[in-house]
Amino acid sequence: MSTAAGLGLGFALDRVFGDPRRWHPVAGFGSGAAAVESALYRDDRAAGVVYEAVLVGGVVVAGAAAQRLGRNEFGRAVVTALATWTVLGGRSLVRVGREMADRLETGDIDGARALLPSLCGRDPEVLDADGLARAALESIAENTSDAAVAPLCWGAVAGVPGLLGYRAVNTLDAMVGYRNDRYREFGWAAARTDDLANLVPARLSGVLTALLAPLVGGHPRTALAAWRRDAAAHPSPNAGVAEATMAGALGVRLGGRTQYRHGVELRPTLGSGPAPRVPDLRRAVRLSEAVQLAAAAVAVLTAVRRS
Repeated sequence: MSTAAGLGLGFALDRVFGDPRRWHPVAGFGSGAAAVESALYRDDRAAGVVYEAVLVGGVVVAGAAAQRLGRNEFGRAVVTALATWTVLGGRSLVRVGREMADRLETGDIDGARALLPSLCGRDPEVLDADGLARAALESIAENTSDAAVAPLCWGAVAGVPGLLGYRAVNTLDAMVGYRNDRYREFGWAAARTDDLANLVPARLSGVLTALLAPLVGGHPRTALAAWRRDAAAHPSPNAGVAEATMAGALGVRLGGRTQYRHGVELRPTLGSGPAPRVPDLRRAVRLSEAVQLAAAAVAVLTAVRRS
């Protein structure tokens, strides 16, 4: 029961406090990973596999050691709660999404552009209000799964090692999992490991998004239809599920021409409605919050059944 109690308490801590503003452990891990990259980097897959194994394996071992620090059920629950709070990013995600909607609704385009890099890597200077809303909405859809549903899933089945190990995998993918000249080979292991780690959580996120679509005026059948029809066309086997289902739930169309700082990508169309507008972003934030709460309930119940 300590895992279930810890997951519930950690989720509550994230709801109340969000990410730590200073000395965030994930930021510290990222700095350490950058140092390891400078020592191990070679333009081949084998070096990337070693990089991934050293960092993720080290974090999983540390998580197992931390879990053993709890000498009783209460102690293990506290350790699990702290680990859960550390790896969750759901509260911060919806806070930024809500602030983006506030700025766009008041016409503060420059303020919204300044905020966008905290959500995604799009070039904000080329986006108007609706473009900013679409970029933020797509990021919220994907990160609802990555920042909340997935860590809760891994915590439910593997405790503290699962929580910390998943966050390490996801962080390394964000750092080196790119198909550019530097990371196409070295980052291959990080990208593929992240794909595997998110395979089940992304689909749970899609199911929950569809079930909860009526909360924002949508319909489960429309969300599931968008998933079946459009998700496979997305470059990511997991982000496609999250974004297509969100598009169907909101009745909007995502994808299309996407401007990043490194250039332009033509993304597949997800959903069959009109292009998203600013009010749709606020609906997406509400749906994300509901999905996160439902995922926490599923994780706690799963942990109880496994105890």
